[in-house]
Amino acid sequence: MLFRLLHVHLRPYRASVALVVVLQSVQTAAALLLPTLNADLINNGVVQGHTGHVLRVGAVMTALTLVQILGACAAVYLAARTAEGLGRDLRAAVFAKVQTFSVREVGRFGAPSLITRTTNDVDQILMLVLMALTMVVVAPFMGAGALVLALRQDAPLSLLLLVVLPALTVTVVLLMRAMGPLSASQQERIDRVNRVVREQITGVRVVRAFVREDHERRRFAEANSELRDVALRLGRIQSLMMPAVTIVTEVSAVAVVWFGGHRVAGGDMQIGSLLAFLQYLMQILGAVMMAAIAFIMAPRARVCAARVREVLDTVPNIPPPRPRPPVLAPGAARRPAGHLEVRDAEFGYPGAEEPVLRGVSLVARPGETTAVIGSTGSGKTTLINLVPRLFDVTGGAVLIDGTDVRDLDPSALAGMIGLVPQKPYLFSGTVASNLRYGDPDATDADLWHALDVAQAREFVEAMPGRLQAPIGQGGGNVSGGQRQRLAIARALLVRPKIYLFDDAFSALDHATDAALRDALAGETGDAAVVTVAQRISTITGADRIVVLDQGRVAGTGTHPDLIEGNATYREIALSQFSAQEAM
Repeated sequence: MLFRLLHVHLRPYRASVALVVVLQSVQTAAALLLPTLNADLINNGVVQGHTGHVLRVGAVMTALTLVQILGACAAVYLAARTAEGLGRDLRAAVFAKVQTFSVREVGRFGAPSLITRTTNDVDQILMLVLMALTMVVVAPFMGAGALVLALRQDAPLSLLLLVVLPALTVTVVLLMRAMGPLSASQQERIDRVNRVVREQITGVRVVRAFVREDHERRRFAEANSELRDVALRLGRIQSLMMPAVTIVTEVSAVAVVWFGGHRVAGGDMQIGSLLAFLQYLMQILGAVMMAAIAFIMAPRARVCAARVREVLDTVPNIPPPRPRPPVLAPGAARRPAGHLEVRDAEFGYPGAEEPVLRGVSLVARPGETTAVIGSTGSGKTTLINLVPRLFDVTGGAVLIDGTDVRDLDPSALAGMIGLVPQKPYLFSGTVASNLRYGDPDATDADLWHALDVAQAREFVEAMPGRLQAPIGQGGGNVSGGQRQRLAIARALLVRPKIYLFDDAFSALDHATDAALRDALAGETGDAAVVTVAQRISTITGADRIVVLDQGRVAGTGTHPDLIEGNATYREIALSQFSAQEAM
């Protein structure tokens, strides 16, 4: 999974990677030649007393050292740019993919996990790439070259490598196998900590209202302790890597000096060759250590790559428009723009025993208001979410001007609909920046007009900065009613053909509600308006009322008709008014 991910996303950086390999090869070749030159300097210069030879070889060694330094610096610089570029591209790819997710996919992964995958998981991958380009690329050149040159210095002494290298390899492999499961567990624990923190921050009012601070502290402490325990277990195994490699290295060095010293004393080896062999042994073991450092990170990066790949490979539940021309229903060409029809719609969540909606049909015509009412859980919000394709119907169809919404381009569909959800969300920024989500090109005059209609001018004018007044994340620094009115103003700026108000007036008092509806009537006169409501009083003037009961249409008509002939509607009305008021 890791190599597949890197194979795809490192393609734009092939030239940089190739140049890094070339630079690393040059600096490694320079490093490999230095011990041989040092042996020659000692054997043929210092021991023989040839000062000129010492100076000539010393000058060559100085030049090679400069080449090694420059090559290493350039390689590290390019490797860092490549790794950071890869991290940027992966974060952008994950973010873009999440933007295509429906509510179903977001719910399956969970917001905390998606945040972790976009940030921490990508960071682990780019750190491994950086290590690979700066260390792992060097290791094979360094190890193989040092092995060949060590054999040239003294073949019998090289037999020590037959013991040293297998011992080092077995040690690294065993430690890596132990780290794999712990790395996966660590990422899951990070997800849980993020989830707990996010829930505590977003639900702080509920926590304080029910005096559950101690409970939440214990819940966070538990998640935090679990992460700490896994990190400690993983850290203990990682901490064994360097001591184990160091022990093998030092024992090997002692063995080389011991056996090499006897060969020098016996005249079978020169002192310069012994020093060069010792340096090559250190280079061989150093190459293994460099690879080991990268391999320490490999298990966690492999897990992170699988998690990132899982997001990128997810097929959204809501597919793009079907590649065929839209089919118009009979007479569709004669309908005014903004004609909405829900035809025998059915929707069920995966794994649910029964569908949420069953055979639901309604029509919303331009210039008319269609209200949807029903008890809690009757499917009102789900029905509204089918129109902008937050969900796709599992049966039936949703049509705008006779065209199935699944055949419409998403951007075109979004331009036809002005949605004010049940829980309107405001982004961190200003009043103006939030309103311009509806129309990025809207002038200040357009914004004030929308605020006037939404009955929001008064409180916006009272805010410091007015249109430039800051808005906190989620609209946390404004009240629920103010948040709803700003969301309505934002939808008005879209100038859509169809307005969808999903219980968008629930936080308003009766006077503001009435004034807002009067102003909306003049603004939305040529559009189809669909409003979900809990209060009967807000929909009595609707042109058409659709009553939902347990996912089915229990009745359709005007308020007087339904009061007289629909038991479900009458029950809802009598729960809010007296019999005389309901009539």
